[in-house]
Amino acid sequence: MFRRAFLTVTLAAAASAQGGPNFPTAVAPATAEEAKQLTFMREEEKLARDLYRRFFGKYNIAIFDRISKSEQAHYEAIGNLLTRYNLPDPAANQPEGVFTNPELQSLFQQLAAKGDASLKDALEAGALVERTDIADLETSIKATIKADIKR
Repeated sequence: MFRRAFLTVTLAAAASAQGGPNFPTAVAPATAEEAKQLTFMREEEKLARDLYRRFFGKYNIAIFDRISKSEQAHYEAIGNLLTRYNLPDPAANQPEGVFTNPELQSLFQQLAAKGDASLKDALEAGALVERTDIADLETSIKATIKADIKR
């Protein structure tokens, strides 16, 4: 009986994570490390989105617009996880360029200033954001066994 219930909950969660039917699913609470990683990743996605929007506004280069839309999708996905795990959203009601995490606030200011200097510097700032984001995602993936968070 336990195995069947576990399988049902697991399949429902997988279907929901894949955009399938919205089955009511029971989820184990987030661990302290998962909560830390998710709240950090929420603001990190916001940082990337805000920078790309800024650079698109300044340089009107389509790549910045396309990447900002991708970062918005990542931002929303993390927001869904915060809701699913009943975690506070550090980015709630924060305007562009404003962050709860002081390290991310400082990083945003540094990268925005760099990117405002020239198109080449904006592209370099974007590359740094992407390298940092990938490294942070790899760390976060190692910090959980939950499939929805890994996805």
